[in-house]
Formats: sequence, structure tokens, C-alpha cells
Amino acid sequence: MRLLFAGTPDVAVPTLRALLDSEHEVAAVLSRPDARRGRGRSLAASPVAELARSEGITVLTPRSLRDEGIAEQLAALDLDVAPVVAYGGLVPPELLDVPRHGWVNLHFSLLPAWRGAAPVQRAVIAGDEVTGASVFQLEAGLDTGPVYATLTETVRPRDTAGDLLARLAESGAGLLLAALDTLADGSARPEPQPAEGVSLAPKLEVDDARVRWADPALAVDRLIRGCTPAPGAWTTTPTGARLKLRAVSPRPDVDDLGPGELRASKHEVLVGTGSHAVALGEVAPAGRSWMPAEAWARGAHPAAGDRLGVDR
Repeated sequence: MRLLFAGTPDVAVPTLRALLDSEHEVAAVLSRPDARRGRGRSLAASPVAELARSEGITVLTPRSLRDEGIAEQLAALDLDVAPVVAYGGLVPPELLDVPRHGWVNLHFSLLPAWRGAAPVQRAVIAGDEVTGASVFQLEAGLDTGPVYATLTETVRPRDTAGDLLARLAESGAGLLLAALDTLADGSARPEPQPAEGVSLAPKLEVDDARVRWADPALAVDRLIRGCTPAPGAWTTTPTGARLKLRAVSPRPDVDDLGPGELRASKHEVLVGTGSHAVALGEVAPAGRSWMPAEAWARGAHPAAGDRLGVDR
């Protein structure tokens, strides 16, 4: 089949590679415009656009799919189907029928669970033990279309959202390719999503990633892992400065610290929660690189009774 692949970040790259290696023809790639990235904040193409250009594939980067001339440009490609993985923009209703088989989306949840922009992050934060990926027909509703295929993936006890998403990106590439094969040979039988079990996964904002130390340790641990690597969990130091956090280790044997209360030693930095303490892993003070929490504490010199997360 003749395809338009729509995708932008690293998680979409495995699927584009799989399509390029398949019998299908990638006629063009649709990606978000160049954006400022890295410490230097220089303009750079998306990972998907970089791969496509390296393979000599035409790349379209409109600011909006409602831009003048986009519908005509896509129609001229004579497309059979448009597979989508994390494109990052809405497909207007008037474009949904441009490819003969429409737009087919790889979504990283078992629909109808976790419809929205952050399904993997929300699954980790919620403590789901099993998640997965779904290939479904894009329609006007938010991730509501009929489903062609699914796979399941265990959420491991120490998974971050980044760990889990990396595995789903690899396995999901094969799932989407298999679904496209069924469209090509006429055996596709998409099933409507059930009305029960719907949950939403809106994008996580920076404020959503602020640790609430009064929550139980289990919830603190899940929030930090679910916000890693993005948007990045954080708290404030006893002086009010921002401190970024990576995965913590629950310490159920320590229950004499109040929420946010610090206890630092040469070997670990403990913080109290609403239940028991957690040991901090790596941290990054404002404007500085990641370091072990003990190294931060040696420089910060927290006093007895000092707490994280207290606004000043």
C-alpha cells in the first residue's frame, strides 16, 4: 500500500523503520516543524523527519493541518492509508477520508483505557500492572475509533514511563505493520471500543509533576517514575529552590519522618512521606547536572527538621 506516515518524536522512529523495511511504500512523512532543542536551544528537525530525510523521503512539516493547500497536497499523493504514531497535532475531520483507508493510529494503551496524550505516564502513576498498545481507526472523537489490533505489556515494578514507552514503541511497530497488512489483504475486522472502562490521559503539565510528600510513599514513587523523563518530577529545597528528582527507593522500615522531612547521611538521603520514608536517587538542583542525592546533601547541609516541598 502507498502510505503517508505521521509521527514526530523518538517513539515513532521504530514504526517508521519497520514501514521502510516492509513491502509497503512510504510516499511521504508528516512531522511537526523544526523546534528548539538541547542546551543551545538551536532549531532541529524531529527524529522522524531526520530519519525520513536520510532515506530520501519527502517530509511535510506544516504548522497546522488546517493550513491552506494541505488537503490538496495530501490528495495528490494518492494514498491508501496514513499510519500515525505520536504525530503531536490534530487531524481535522476534512482530512480523515483523504487516504482510501483513512488514518490508522498506534496508541500506547489498551483502549478505551487512557485515551489522550499521556497514556504511558498515567498508567505508571496509577499503578497499573498491565498496559499495552492499540491500533485503531482515527475519527473525530478523542481516541474513540474501532480497534484493529492490540498487544499487552507488563508494567515492571521499577519501570519509569520512559522505560515502558521504549518497549511499547518497539513492539507497537510490529503491531501497526500487522494491522496494515490486514488492510492490504482485505482481512481487517476492526472492533468498536467497549463503552465500559474508559479513562482519560491528559498531557502532564509541570505542576502535575510536583511531588506531594503528604501522599503515601507508594504514590510518591509512582508519580516520580511516571514523570520520568518528562515532564520531570520536582520538589523545592528548604531554601525554596527547585530540585528535580529521579526514581526513589521506598524504605518501609523508616516511619519516623514527617512529610518532606529530610534525614541525610554519608550513604543515603531519606525523605518522609504520608506513610514511610523514601530514599532519594539522583537529583538535579536548578541549573546543575544530575548527581547522587548524597552529593547534593553534602553541599546543601540540610539541618535536622528541614523539609522538602515547603513554599517560601
